[in-house]
Amino acid sequence: MDWSLAQRIVPELLDVLRDRVKILQRMYLVQPIGRRALAAELGITERVLRAEVDFLRQQGLIVAAPAGMSLSEEGQALLEELEEFVATIEGRTELSRTLSRTLGIPTVHVVSGDSDQHAWVKSTLGLQAATVLLGALQPSDVIAVAGGTTMAAVASMAPSKRQPFPVKVVPARGGLGEEVEIQANTIASVLAERIGGTSMMLHVPDRLREDTLEQLLADPYVQQRIPEIRNASIVIHSIGDALRMAERRQLDPEEVALLRHHGAVAEAFGYYFNEAGETVYAMTTVGLQLSDLERMRLILTVAGGHSKARAIVAAAKAYRMDVLVTDEGAAREILNHELEG
Repeated sequence: MDWSLAQRIVPELLDVLRDRVKILQRMYLVQPIGRRALAAELGITERVLRAEVDFLRQQGLIVAAPAGMSLSEEGQALLEELEEFVATIEGRTELSRTLSRTLGIPTVHVVSGDSDQHAWVKSTLGLQAATVLLGALQPSDVIAVAGGTTMAAVASMAPSKRQPFPVKVVPARGGLGEEVEIQANTIASVLAERIGGTSMMLHVPDRLREDTLEQLLADPYVQQRIPEIRNASIVIHSIGDALRMAERRQLDPEEVALLRHHGAVAEAFGYYFNEAGETVYAMTTVGLQLSDLERMRLILTVAGGHSKARAIVAAAKAYRMDVLVTDEGAAREILNHELEG
C-alpha cells in the first residue's frame, strides 16, 4: 500500500501513530521514567502526554510503578513490529537501501534523528546495533568490541538474556587511560553480562612505544589473550572523526600535523584514513589489527551524527563492513555529499 495516499485521506491517523510510537520508543530507552521527565524528553506538555499515556496504559502497553513508567512485555513486542512499519512510512527503509547501494555495505539500518543534536539518538543506535548482534550470534562466538561512547550505548541497551549463552566478549584493543565507562574492557564486561556470555580483560594501554610493545608481546598474560582477540568471529565498533580522535588520544603535535598533511578524515581500530580510504597513519597498539577483519564472520559498524558522514564514507572504502547502523543525520549528509560529488 502507498501510505502517502492514506496520509492524504486521514493525515491525523499517521500523525497519531508516529506520536504514540515515539512515546513508546523514548520510554523504552530510559525506563523507568516519570511523566514529567518523559514530557521533557519528548518536548511536549504534561497535559498532552497524560492523555496519551492513559490511552496506552488502557491498552496494556505501559505499566506504572513507584519508580516510574515502563513498557509491558506486550508493549515491547508491539513496538518492535511498529518500528519497522514507521520506518517505512517515514522513508527510512528506502533511505537504508539507498545508503547500502551508495556505500557498498550489504545491510544498513537507519534510525530516526541525529545523534549530534539529540543524546537519545545514541541510545537508539545502541539498541538497534544490539538487536542486530543478538540476531547474528551463534554458540561459541567470540565478539571483539571497541571502546567509546557509542559502544557503551550498545552494551547498555542490549536486551538482557535470562539464560547463559556460550559466547565470549573480548576488548578489541587495550584502552587504559580513557574514562572507565568507555574503555573496551568495561564495555566487554557489561555486554557479556547483558547477553549471558563471559568476558575477558586486556589490561594494557591504548597506545605504546615500539620498545614497550615488544616487551608486552613477550608477556605470557598478553600472549594468552591476543590470539583470542585477533581470531574473533564478530567485531562491533564505531568510526571516529580523525582529528577529534587524535585529540582524545593525545597524539603529539607532529602526529596531528601528519594527519592534517595527509588529509585524514576517519579513524577505526587505531588506523587513520583519508577520503579515499587509504591508511595514512597507524597507532602502535595491542589487539585487533585491520588485517584480522577479513577472517571474521560479521563486521558490525555503528556510527551516527551528521558530523560523522565523511568519516563513514572513508571507512567504508578502507575495509569491509557487513552491517552499518547509523542515523538519519549521518545518512542524509552522506547522500547529499555523494550526490553533490
